[in-house]
Amino acid sequence: MVVVIDFLDNVATAVEDLKAGEEIRVCIAGRDTLLRIAQDVPFGHKVAIAPIPKGREVIKYGEPIGTSVTDIKLGEHVHVHNMVSNRGRGDLQMGVQEEQL
Repeated sequence: MVVVIDFLDNVATAVEDLKAGEEIRVCIAGRDTLLRIAQDVPFGHKVAIAPIPKGREVIKYGEPIGTSVTDIKLGEHVHVHNMVSNRGRGDLQMGVQEEQL
């Protein structure tokens, strides 16, 4: 199960762990739609409910929360591996290279 906050959103939030291949029902732009999960999505993480081309805004709560750094396909897990947050990378320490973490 996922939650979509606003009709402008291109991501939904998983309210339980989602498994690749699973089909879930989601309301997108006022329409009930079946969405096939392309990758495992942990509880609390985002899943693409629309394709998000590289360089486009990731929209949640009807507002941009970040930018995609790769093409993100429908049903894919959306997180720090394929988007940068408008608030920065909370998984990296200031001044420390990613390889050191």
